[in-house]
Parts: sequence; C-alpha cells; structure tokens
Amino acid sequence: VLLSGAGTSWGADYYKGVFAAQSGDYATALREFRPLAEQGDADAQNGLGLMYLDGEGVPQDYKTAVKWFSLAAEQGYADAQNNLGFMYRRGQGVPQDYQIARKWYTLSAEQGYTNAQYNLGLMYYNGKGVPQDYKTAVKWFSLAAEQGYANAQYNLGWMYDNGEGVPQDYKTALKWYTLAAEQGYSRAQKDLGFMYHNGEGVLQNYKTAFKWYSLAAEQGHATAQHNLGVMYHNGEGVLQDYVYAHMWWNIAASNGDENGGKLRDEVAEKMYTRQINKAQELAQECVRKEYKGC
Repeated sequence: VLLSGAGTSWGADYYKGVFAAQSGDYATALREFRPLAEQGDADAQNGLGLMYLDGEGVPQDYKTAVKWFSLAAEQGYADAQNNLGFMYRRGQGVPQDYQIARKWYTLSAEQGYTNAQYNLGLMYYNGKGVPQDYKTAVKWFSLAAEQGYANAQYNLGWMYDNGEGVPQDYKTALKWYTLAAEQGYSRAQKDLGFMYHNGEGVLQNYKTAFKWYSLAAEQGHATAQHNLGVMYHNGEGVLQDYVYAHMWWNIAASNGDENGGKLRDEVAEKMYTRQINKAQELAQECVRKEYKGC
C-alpha cells in the first residue's frame, strides 16, 4: 500500500505541485517538484517518485521511482520509506528482496506510519522476509488498527476470530470487524454478517446479519451474495423467497462462488418456470445496477 503525505516541505512551490497533481495537471506538478527534489526536499522527492511509479506526467519508470524514494527515505521520510519497502517487496525497479522491504517498512512503522505498520504486519503474518510470527503480526496490525486503518482492523478481527497469535475471542473479533465494516470494508461486512448470523460473540440476529451481508454484496462480494441467497431461501431475517434466493445465488456464481450455481439449480427445482424467469430478470437488472438496491 502506497501513500503520499505532507512532511518537511512548506514551500509554496511544493504545494503548488501537490494541487496541480491532484487536479491532474502533472506537467505543472513535475515542474514544481523536480527542482525542489534536486535540492534535497524529501516531500518533493517522494512526490516525484510517485509520479514515476504511476507514470503520471512522465513515462512510468520504476527504477527512477526507486531513486527518488531512496533519497527521501534516507532522510528519514516515513512515506518514502514505506514506498521503498513496497518496491522491494514487489520487485519493481529493484530485485525483489523481502529483507530490505522489511528494513524500510520497519523504519517507517516505528515512526507511527500506518501503512507501513500494516505492511509489516502482513510480512510477519505471511512469513515473507521474516519467520512467520502471528504475535508480531498482531502487534503491528494493532498499532495500525488503533489509528483507524480499516485493512488492519479487519486483519486483527480475523486473528481474534481464528485464534492466530492471540487467544480466540469472538467479542474482540466483533469489535474490530465492526470498526472496519463501518468504514465500508466489504470483507469485514461479510464476516460481521456471519457473526450475527451464527451468534458468535454476539446474540444471533438475522436482521443485522442481513444488513451487513447486503452492504458487502453491494460491493460485489461473492460470499456475501451467496449468504443472502441462504437467508432468502431459509427465511432468516426476511420472508422466505425462492426468487431472490435464486437471484443471489446466480449472481454469486457469476462472481466465482463455488456453490452458488449448485444451490441456484437446486432451488430452481422447487420453482415454477415463471419464477425462474423472474429471478433471472432480477439478476440481470441487479448486475446492471452494480448490485445496488437489489
């Protein structure tokens, strides 16, 4: 995860470049950033690195992006340290090197930089560049989660949900899933729906489960779409409705859900032809509406 933010530069030219970049005027941004970067301004060096990374106003050039990120990172600029870690982790502009990625992520994370804390947590969780260590992953995810970073909140919820690096604790999992879900994080919305659906860490509440599944389904989350089909099929939190069960399972299947197609075909055996036709029409309409208001 990359991010650019304010750091040491307060010059009017730098902010002119920032505003230009934000408005898509990359030629002006480049004109303002380059002289500052060449004078050693870390903000501008990081900004220039991002432009080369994304090919905005210049040809995309990972090696040049690494050059500018490195100059800023060596000055202790946390954004650039995180970005440089990302480049080494992905092998963009440099040979892939998880150890060096960890070094830069750590330097950034120790300054409290949220993205780096999250990225470092991922490395420990997955055992990339370090021995797999769930407890250390929990440490870094926690620091990022406490700063409101939704991805980290979700991952921390997952670890409490599954007892990875911490004792299994559904109530704490519910807390972190909720915080991430309220920021619109679809995986957290789906898992929060599952907890309410099954009464894990909270009293079973089908209507609340349906609410969270719906929010995730609207973002195209196939498992949440599948689960809505289950709720319509069983009449959980909503009136039983095979037409909508068929619709959601059909949509879930089209988005890669393994069992959606099977369940769609099974419920079709209980339906009249006109109901199947209606479910198919609703599915097509729902896809056209990008799953909103289905």
